[in-house]
Amino acid sequence: MNCFKRLGEKVMARTFERQVAELNIRASILNRFTELGTPQTVAVA
Repeated sequence: MNCFKRLGEKVMARTFERQVAELNIRASILNRFTELGTPQTVAVA
């Protein structure tokens, strides 16, 4: 939740549909950052 708040504590959109879209975008950005920070492991042998 702390990382989610770093993307902005306030929801800028006014209508509910746009708020949902904004939060979905924030979640996808956070998931992408997590994906980029996760090391790729490869089995050897």
